[in-house]
This record gives sequence, C-alpha cells and structure tokens, in this order.
Amino acid sequence: MRRVHVVGAGLAGLSAAIALTQAGISVILYDSSPHAGGRCRSYFDRELGVRLDNGNHLVLSGNRDTFAFLDTIGARGTMTGPAEPQLPFMDLKTGERWTVRPNAGRIPWWVMAPSRRVPGARLSHFLAAASLSRAGPDITVAQAIPPGELYRRLLEPLAIAALNTPPATASARLMGAVMDESLSRGGAACRPMVPRIGLSESFIDPALDWLAAHGTTINLGHRVTTLDDLRLTEDESVVIATPAPVAATLLPGLTVPDAFEAILNVHFRVNATAGEVGFIGLLGGTAEWIFVKPGVVSTTISAANDRGELSSDALAQQVWSDVHRALDVTGPMPAYRVVREKRATFAATPAQDRRRPNARTADPRITLAGDWTATGLPATIEGAIRSGRTAASILCHPS
Repeated sequence: MRRVHVVGAGLAGLSAAIALTQAGISVILYDSSPHAGGRCRSYFDRELGVRLDNGNHLVLSGNRDTFAFLDTIGARGTMTGPAEPQLPFMDLKTGERWTVRPNAGRIPWWVMAPSRRVPGARLSHFLAAASLSRAGPDITVAQAIPPGELYRRLLEPLAIAALNTPPATASARLMGAVMDESLSRGGAACRPMVPRIGLSESFIDPALDWLAAHGTTINLGHRVTTLDDLRLTEDESVVIATPAPVAATLLPGLTVPDAFEAILNVHFRVNATAGEVGFIGLLGGTAEWIFVKPGVVSTTISAANDRGELSSDALAQQVWSDVHRALDVTGPMPAYRVVREKRATFAATPAQDRRRPNARTADPRITLAGDWTATGLPATIEGAIRSGRTAASILCHPS
C-alpha cells in the first residue's frame, strides 16, 4: 500500500491520518470545509468579540484513546480539570446543590458516603446501573434503570449528555458502554477535563501541525464528491471519515444512521466565577450544563429536537435565567449567541445503533471512520478518535 486518502478532517479523519502516518504510510487528507475539526473546533465570533467552541465537549480521564491522541500530538497539557473526580449539580427548582465525588478505586465505597454520593440514592439502583451494558438490545435507558434519586440526579443527565438522546428512547447498551469506561472503573477514570483555551487549540491545530510536520498532504476546502475523484491506483486505499449521510453518497448501498438529534448551545459574553471544576450540571431548567470560560459562559441543551420552534431571544432569556440562578450573576442579559446544530449526532436509539456500519467494508481498500460507525460507544470524542484508529489498523493489517 503506497498511499491512503483520508476523506474528512474531523476527529475521526485526523485520528486515522495520524495512525496511518505512524505506521509509515503516506497520507493525503481532504475536507470540504476550509477548517478542520468538523463538530469539534473553535472560531472567532465577531458579534460577541470572543472565541467560541462550536460545542461544549467534556472528556473524562478514562477516555484512553482520546488521551493517547493528545499525547501523540503533544497536547495533553492543553487540557485542564479538577485534581480529583467531581461532578457538581444544582436543582434549579429547589436550589439544592450537590457534588458527586467517586473514589479513585474500582470498589465504589463513595456511594455509601453522604458527602460523595447523590443525595437520596440507593445502592441497589447503583448496582442496576452498573449492569446497563448487559441489557437487551432493545432496552432503553429509562427501562433499564429504576426510577429514583440516582437516576434523576445523576444518570439521567449523564445519559442525555453522553447519548444526546432522551432516555425514554436511548439505548441502554450504549449508556452501559459509557458507564463501563467511566464510573464502573472508579473515580480514576472519571476526572472531567476540558480544553484550557478551546477545542481547536487542544485537538485540531496540534493535530494538523503534527501531520504537516510528518509529511501529510492536507487539502482543506477540497470536496470529494465521488471516490472516482481520487483516481485510486491498485496500491492506494481510502478512509471515508465524513458525516454519515456523505459517506452513504460516496459508498452507494451503505447503511448508516438516518435519524439525528439536535444540540443547542447558548453563549453569553459575561465574566463569571468558574469554581474549581469550571462547569455545573443543572436539573429543572432549560439549560443542562453550564461551562464557564474566560469572558464567556456557554450552556448546552442536548436532545433538543423539540426546541426548534423556540426563537433565539426566547431561548436565551430562559437560559439566562438558569445562568443567573446557578452562577449568581447579576444584571440584565448580556450579548449572546445561539448555535443550533440540527443534526449534531445520530439518535442513539437501539434501532439506529443497529444501522451503524463496521469500519471494514466489502472493498478491502476502503474503511470507514466516524462516531456514527459501530464503535460500541455513542457519538463522543472518544468514539470518533477510536474509529479512526480502527479504520487505520484494518488497512495496515488487512488479514
């Protein structure tokens, strides 16, 4: 194999390109956008006068492929987070606040400590949640976990954030995969991490610099409409690392997820106190997560297909009320930006999970990468990076 063409410069494509380059293979990288990163990048918002991430992404210390990627491109030091695992929450209806603090080891004695656990949670419910990955293929998160405070105050908001799908329809198995790589492995795998500056500064710019330094040809603003555009020779291969609908046009007959969920982000130009963690989960309001960054407060609403009719001003007013109460900021609503991603991720339902293709295709020269492929995880940074490594590995070791 002389060369591999990687179509798509999101995290999956960047991961595949890096893995192939490490294996000594020549790589040409393409993306139709003038910017790499896909849904994981930063940009300067002229109206607010600040740099924004196009989405709020949280990674956990247990995301092994993510941190291997960061180590390769020399960017682990661009991430920040609390010294110990902790997840702060607030119930906006009652004003109650609590912080989940898992202990480092696998034996979850933290569930017995009032200062560390979810208020009102039962140990039996935690044990039920720990077996999510063994749920039947058609079981949803809401069906698999008994109702109670553990579900309401921790697992439901985590499920919505990780799967971007309402728990009533979200796959229990996919949520179980998240649990198996985080809470089930103990607090050492649960320390939350975010970029110090932005997504591009942590994940995208260092990856492009690494690839350029290792001889990769990078073609941004170059749309590949069919694989014939690449004029493949017999000793060349392709990694298709585009969004699912684009992959289906490049490889006719490919079955891919065809139902999607939206994510809404509302960014406010305001200074606020970040606290030790830099974010907080909310119950009982419009926003679900608040991230405090220099000069900006960014909020996230996941599984937001039902919010499409709400005007930007009405949405911002509702979310600002949540920010006001959660962060104790005063004054009128500041300048804001509403970012709507209508097809942010595939809907992580059992039916859609079955539509996710494997990385290997019928043509041994073509592999697939993307968080929408059969990674075993929902559409996450970890899943995207893992998919790229898998696609590259298949081409490097075809047998």
